Amino acid sequence: MSPIDPISVPEAASPLEGAPPLPVSAEPMPLVSARVNTEIDLVDVVLIGAVTVISFLILGIMAAAIFMAAHRSQHLNSKALSDALAGNAFFVVPTQFVIYMSVLGFMALLVWVRHNTSLFQAIHWNPPDRRLAIYALTAGIALAFFSEIGEVVLHAWIPKSLPITEYFKDRPSALLLAAFGVLVAPLMEEILFRGFLYPALARWTGAVTSILLTAIAFTLLHGAQLGYSWAPLLLIFVVGMALTVTRAVTKSVATCVLVHMAYNFALMAQSYILTHGFRQMQGS
Repeated sequence: MSPIDPISVPEAASPLEGAPPLPVSAEPMPLVSARVNTEIDLVDVVLIGAVTVISFLILGIMAAAIFMAAHRSQHLNSKALSDALAGNAFFVVPTQFVIYMSVLGFMALLVWVRHNTSLFQAIHWNPPDRRLAIYALTAGIALAFFSEIGEVVLHAWIPKSLPITEYFKDRPSALLLAAFGVLVAPLMEEILFRGFLYPALARWTGAVTSILLTAIAFTLLHGAQLGYSWAPLLLIFVVGMALTVTRAVTKSVATCVLVHMAYNFALMAQSYILTHGFRQMQGS
């Protein structure tokens, strides 16, 4: 028996004559810290990007297969199928909605597994109070007004027809696109860019560089819709900068969503008015 081993010494015995008994801890000290990093990082962004690409490929192929099965009596070949799906809002919007929901579910699972927290806590959702919400809606409308002025100034460099306009060829398609553009797209884009990408980059590059890089990524997302034309993409870049600055200042993704929704709503409302309720569309 060791004279200084408190475990092997009987309770009645004292290891040293006249010395006070050694204190016994009520709870054992943890050997390894159980602290979990709750902040978004670039690993999250890479994983979400990979899942998004895979979702577009797999779910897109599945959606095309379902479309072909529903129109099997027409015996569509690959070219006919491509022509049927080109500019078809009633194929693209439901497909993209399902993809968005699958990615959103993965985001929630990812932050729960890696950071032991909910999605809204991880991205700093932080709902604004009434005053800030009103400011956000006003800012979104003002941003749309700025965008319209920019289109007038850059009119000579903006193509007369852009790929995105192909989805507005009739009133039902335009209404579906408008609803998706106001209610769904802003939510997903803000969670992805201002909820995940911006804070992950900011931890490595600082706020200013992260704002710039996030705005560039946001612009590239809309590149195909705008035919990669520099003039409309420049306007989207400014919008992306404004949204990311909003995230940096307010630390609230929910506020960014309100700004984005108001921006899209104002643009859609203008088109609705100018086309008499989407009745004077290019395909009508």
